[in-house]
Amino acid sequence: MTSDVPLKDRYYEDFAVGESFTLGSVEMVEDEMIAFATQFDPQRFHVDREAAAQTMYGGLIASGWHTGSLMMRLSAEGFLGENCLGAAGASELSWPAPVRAGDTLTLRIEVLSMRESNSRPDLGFLELTNELINQNNEVVIRILPTMLIAKRQVSD
Repeated sequence: MTSDVPLKDRYYEDFAVGESFTLGSVEMVEDEMIAFATQFDPQRFHVDREAAAQTMYGGLIASGWHTGSLMMRLSAEGFLGENCLGAAGASELSWPAPVRAGDTLTLRIEVLSMRESNSRPDLGFLELTNELINQNNEVVIRILPTMLIAKRQVSD
């Protein structure tokens, strides 16, 4: 099943298990990587080119929290509309491959499961796989969130 409703306008009923979406991309810029890490994750392999070269990474890599923030931005721009009511949590967060300056990261989302709320008839839950994939088709961050999605209003 594929819905004809634009992604950001979808209600819970417009999704189907197994659906996947490839959304926007972002290119990693070294100065932005360093600026983010300097403020939020000042580890040597994120902020110091020379020190990073001496680590197991062999050079500067982006903070995982930076890639997570970029994933969130791409998700908000291409997926999360007015019917998204937030997230209940995430069952997985992993960074399988490092991100370097010049990498192009593309967001891929897949609907893993759906369930209706027992206590809120106006709400459903979507368990998703959110992945950023680099230009070499490597997953660089993977998150499995459970999103709260509004259901259509049913008139009596």
